[in-house]
Amino acid sequence: MKKTVHTFQEAKNLGEKLTMLTAYDYSTAKLIDEAGIDSILVGDSLGNVVLGYEDTISVTMEDMIHHGAAVARGVKEALVVIDMPFMSYQTSVYDAVVNAGRLMKEGRANAVKLEGGISICPQIKAITETGIPVVAHLGLTPQSINAFGGFKVQGKSEDAAKKLIEDAFAVQEAGAFAVVLECVPGKLAAIITEKLSIPTIGIGAGKECDGQVLVYQDMLGMFSDFVPKFVKQYTNVGHVMKEAFRQYKDEVSRGIFPAEENGYKIDDDVIEKLY
Repeated sequence: MKKTVHTFQEAKNLGEKLTMLTAYDYSTAKLIDEAGIDSILVGDSLGNVVLGYEDTISVTMEDMIHHGAAVARGVKEALVVIDMPFMSYQTSVYDAVVNAGRLMKEGRANAVKLEGGISICPQIKAITETGIPVVAHLGLTPQSINAFGGFKVQGKSEDAAKKLIEDAFAVQEAGAFAVVLECVPGKLAAIITEKLSIPTIGIGAGKECDGQVLVYQDMLGMFSDFVPKFVKQYTNVGHVMKEAFRQYKDEVSRGIFPAEENGYKIDDDVIEKLY
């Protein structure tokens, strides 16, 4: 049964934990969906883990649409959320609505996600008023990494914590149906989760959030450039892949692969006529 924004709210009301993982392609999305994960985030983290950028700043609308549509084709039940990339919504309310619409129409999203608090509430309000569901994103917002001066935990001081709570209430009031809390102290995230009527999805924000999200390459040990403290590696697929690649190279080099069973036959009398 297809997951919707009502699925998220019902889980919050019943105290049931939500699960979200990233995906950027058809095959991975299909596997995640079949595993029963509630939501798939086509994150602008694809800039790091798929496209090889140092940050998410260079990711374009075309990137998000291309990967989003591929993910959507592999999903039957999970709620597909697509990130709005840097400068696709900050410039104006008009740009925000137009680009959110593109992610829905061309990227086949079920919802969009954008970073920021009070300052982008006009965009959230306008987008939701067109009938497009919005997930907000607070705390460490990677598109603002240059302003933050690096990947740092957010909301640790009294003023910063109060600001984060204000932002959370603001995005809820603006119409967001959920909010991602990234790199926020667990106790602060717990307060926000308790105060809000919409679900919180944590990433490095403790276990009291209404749900959790991880980048799938991180939790499978496939991306080693940088491993955040909040990541749990459930297995090391990266190691398995490298061993398989090495075995393939070795077998090709030694003439073991392809074997007879990997090929196709032709009648000998046909071959004889070719000489």
